[in-house]
Amino acid sequence: MFKLDSRLHNDTFFVCDLSLCRVLLMNDSQFPWLILVPMKNDIAEIIDLSEEEQITLLKESALASKAMQALFSPLKLNVAALGNVVRQLHVHHVARFENDCAWPKPVWGNQPAVAYNTNDAQALVKSVKQWFENNS
Repeated sequence: MFKLDSRLHNDTFFVCDLSLCRVLLMNDSQFPWLILVPMKNDIAEIIDLSEEEQITLLKESALASKAMQALFSPLKLNVAALGNVVRQLHVHHVARFENDCAWPKPVWGNQPAVAYNTNDAQALVKSVKQWFENNS
């Protein structure tokens, strides 16, 4: 059974499951921010996945990037797998804009998160989930 790291669980909203990855929305209203987590236990690095799973991750990451472009029209997408704090493999997809509070710096560690209000979070999760349902 797949186990999501407690920090990812506590900091995100569930959106949907793809064939390999769980799609999460980061609970930070300052940035549209999706996280893909391969639903495999004890995986820390992309190279820990099989070659087939690596290809699936790349395809699902491209799909998440297309979702971000379609839904938010960012100037730039930041896509990264860091894992310095949370070792479980997860890939960030952050929509960036020249007027965001961290531009042009990375979003990590520059300012505290600003949680979504419940209604906004539910609406955004619904919108992102619907996009994936219509485009997967």
